[in-house]
Amino acid sequence: MSKTDHRKQYAHFAATLRKARKDAGLTQTVVAKRLGRPQSFVAKYEACERRLDPVEFLHIAKALEMGWEKLLIDTAKII
Repeated sequence: MSKTDHRKQYAHFAATLRKARKDAGLTQTVVAKRLGRPQSFVAKYEACERRLDPVEFLHIAKALEMGWEKLLIDTAKII
């Protein structure tokens, strides 16, 4: 897998998280408060400026009140 492919896939992952947040009617600020993190944390992972580790991802799925499986399945569709 080339770096370009990896970036494209991560960008899709970030877009999936952003869409899930918006579909849930949540702002970045609300998600950040649920995570106990600053709003910039959410902004950075949604803009692909910061990568998430698996534990962070699970906390985000919980904050979005969404199953982590659905978020990963949506991302896996482009791999």
